[in-house]
Amino acid sequence: RSAAWLRRKLHKMAAAGAEAAAVAAEEEKKKRLPEGDPESGGDSEDEGDSDSSGDGEDEEKENEAEIQRLEEQLSINAFDYNCHLDLIKLLRQEGELVKLRRARQKMSELFPLTEEIWLDWLKDEIKMASESSEREKVYELFERAVKDYICPEIWLEYAQYSIGGIGQEGGIEKVRSIFERALTAVGLHVTKGTALWEAYREFENAILETAQPAPGSIPSPEQQQMLCSQLEKIHTLFRRQLGIPLLDMEASYAEYEEWSEDPIPETTVKNYKKALQQLEKCKPYEEALLGAETPKLAEYQAYIDFEMKAGDPARIQLIYERALAENCLVPDLWARYNQYLDRQLKVKELVLSAHDRAVRNCPWTVGLWIRYLLAMERHRVDHGIISEMFEKALNAGFIQATDYVEIWQAYLDYLRRRVDFTQDSSKELEELRSAFARAVEYLKQEVEERFSESGDPSCTIMQNWARVEARLCNNMQKARELWDNIMTKGNAKYANMWLEYYNLERAHGDTQHCRKALHRAVQCTSDYPEHVCEVLLTLERIEGTLEDWDAAVQKTENRLARVNEQRAKAAEKEAALAKQEEEKAEQRKQARAEKKASKKAKKNRIGDKRKADDDDEGEWGQEEEAEQPSKRHKGDGDGIHLEEDMEVETGLFGRSGPEKPDYPGNQKEKASTSRKDIPKVLHDSSKDNVTVFVSNLSYTMADPEVKLKELFESCGEVAEIRPVFSNKGTFRGYCYVEFKEEKSALQALGLDRKVVEGRPMFVSPCVDKNKNPDFKVFRYSTTLEKHKLFISGLPFSCTKEELEDVCKAHGNVKDIRLVTNRAGKPKGLAYVEYENEAQASQAVLKMDGLTVKEHVIKVAISNPPLRKLPDKPEPGRASQFAVPRQVYGARGKGRTQLSMMPRALQRQSNPVAKAENGMVQNLPATSSVPSEEPKKMSNADFAKMLLKK
Repeated sequence: RSAAWLRRKLHKMAAAGAEAAAVAAEEEKKKRLPEGDPESGGDSEDEGDSDSSGDGEDEEKENEAEIQRLEEQLSINAFDYNCHLDLIKLLRQEGELVKLRRARQKMSELFPLTEEIWLDWLKDEIKMASESSEREKVYELFERAVKDYICPEIWLEYAQYSIGGIGQEGGIEKVRSIFERALTAVGLHVTKGTALWEAYREFENAILETAQPAPGSIPSPEQQQMLCSQLEKIHTLFRRQLGIPLLDMEASYAEYEEWSEDPIPETTVKNYKKALQQLEKCKPYEEALLGAETPKLAEYQAYIDFEMKAGDPARIQLIYERALAENCLVPDLWARYNQYLDRQLKVKELVLSAHDRAVRNCPWTVGLWIRYLLAMERHRVDHGIISEMFEKALNAGFIQATDYVEIWQAYLDYLRRRVDFTQDSSKELEELRSAFARAVEYLKQEVEERFSESGDPSCTIMQNWARVEARLCNNMQKARELWDNIMTKGNAKYANMWLEYYNLERAHGDTQHCRKALHRAVQCTSDYPEHVCEVLLTLERIEGTLEDWDAAVQKTENRLARVNEQRAKAAEKEAALAKQEEEKAEQRKQARAEKKASKKAKKNRIGDKRKADDDDEGEWGQEEEAEQPSKRHKGDGDGIHLEEDMEVETGLFGRSGPEKPDYPGNQKEKASTSRKDIPKVLHDSSKDNVTVFVSNLSYTMADPEVKLKELFESCGEVAEIRPVFSNKGTFRGYCYVEFKEEKSALQALGLDRKVVEGRPMFVSPCVDKNKNPDFKVFRYSTTLEKHKLFISGLPFSCTKEELEDVCKAHGNVKDIRLVTNRAGKPKGLAYVEYENEAQASQAVLKMDGLTVKEHVIKVAISNPPLRKLPDKPEPGRASQFAVPRQVYGARGKGRTQLSMMPRALQRQSNPVAKAENGMVQNLPATSSVPSEEPKKMSNADFAKMLLKK
């Protein structure tokens, strides 16, 4: 009777819970109904209601169109994670329960779902579950939910929902079973485990209250036994909890002291103190996790290392699960966890579950699939299931052709281990052979079509197939056919391939085929023919006849003679090219020297001319004063003055005119003028190791010495800063920074690309280009980087922070570099570096084709194309057409090549006599009449000539 009474009591509790759930569902339904719906009591004829109803219909149509678009997109690409999320959100908003359930089901088949998605799904299903059959479906859904990730909230929700079914037969035991499983999964969780322990105790306390006899009645022996048993269950829960390091342990201990009528056992107190000590050790790691930003990988790794040293398998498993819940897309973390389970715990269900979750989270990582296949084989999983898993791996979408070679090789190894080679023929052997053939065809067709390469240029799969046939099946004929096929795929020129075949033939074939293979190798090998020749001679020395020896010597000598001849020609050609390069370098050096000498001579001539002009200045001024027409001076209105007259009138300030006020432009002009007089300091190449070259600076930078000294003092003591100025005294945008120590110069290279006055400053080692003409500094890698993405099509307004917000959703972003031009303006390109290649691969799948500020971006793994080198001119023609760069100045040839010399002087240099009718008179040939050196003219002569014209 007491048992029946307990069931009735619990049934009433469950009924009360179900009634409360029904009321909540009804209220939710009313909230979803529009105001004009008859069930809600609204007035459908009200004008305001009709307007809102019209707006609601428009919104509903838009949502339906969007739902249809998302469904079509998923039919094209079922692995679009964000598209799944958007569709589920819209369907939930519209109340399309059937479609919503189907959409969630499809997503859960492809991806592990997060805790939030599962909780939303479970809550929706709980509201609709009223009958016992529907409750069973919810239980099944809970079972699926707790397998994806470690989720304390889902376990708590599961246990609480199961309490609603205690009125059914075996309901109490089912609730206890769920609580026990929950404690096994997350009961050791330092921060969230306490909630589960308390919920379990509350449940047992509720049962204890129902078992209490009515007031004034005497309990029967059965009731007394039930009460004692129930009290012992609660005592046990308290003791188990107090032995585990959990937050707020002190409060749980105090509650136990208050609840228990008996003193707490000494063993429980001892375990409690031990757990407190362990909690103190864990607190620094928990606090680090609490203060860190998602995904907290470094903090979790430190916590894992701590637990690994402690050596408690349950706690190690828990911390790995916690780390993976927030870093589910990190393949290395899954690999370390699975390795620990494989080598330490070795529990079949636990190991296979972890491997399955790993490949569902990171399907693009071939290493996880290989470990999964090995784990299934290790735990004796059925062959059909392993083959099915291998087929899933082939459809996982690996990012490299070599990944497919690896997964095929792992599967072929598994099939080989299944074969009993003591039998001449077996089903397993035929399956292995057909799998080898299929692998070769798959790499040739599927993989090569996708990646433009098979991923197996050395034909490793065919080599392994040949080894199996030769060593295990004693079928050398098949092995020879396979090696013949391997050589026809471009491998005949490599000595190591021939020697691999020779070793196989030597071990399992005969001398005749060995000799034949080596003769072919001598003829075809182009990389190391000496090695092949040596092996052939060794074979004939041991096993050959005199005729065989003579034939081998003759063949090797002829081959090596041809090889040496080819090498000599190649060396001559290379030497000729090197000589041409040296001659070109010498010509460039000579041209620079001649240009420098002519420039210096020109300066000297100008200086002599100015000196002569100064001597004749008084006389020239007197002569020209009467002859020159008056000049209108800018800014003098109608006043007319000669330049010389103006200088005389303002002579108080000297020939430069009156002193100008110190406005900014004038200050720059003064600074430029003052820098003309600074003596030029030649660079000392012996100090290159302590000097850096700084370029791409702003030409308008004021006081570059002061500005740059502030920047570079953080790297070490600066000995000297030498800015380079033009002949006019203006800053040319580059300089040399010399340090006291070499380590300071090396540290200064880290300031490369730092933005200074709106432009990226380039900092590079100081290298003499005359000695090292091919030296170039490029800071970034030009090879394939699997952990780095190249993004194009970005809007110019996109900032580094905005791009980081987009990228960090797919992994831990280590660095972002927006590509700019020399002026610091964005080019719409960026490089994004992730922590590992798996995160980068996932980001490519999710971000390629994404719209950022109305721009569709393209995302790919960073693999810059090789830079095209300029075509080398043919020998003998280089000097004929080559134009030295210096002809056009430092920036090359301009758009217009305007001469700054007056046209009058240009005409004077080529005098042309005109007849009265305009016909040009015949001139003597310039080749026969030596040109006389033009007479030097003074300033007065120039003025007369210009005025006459």
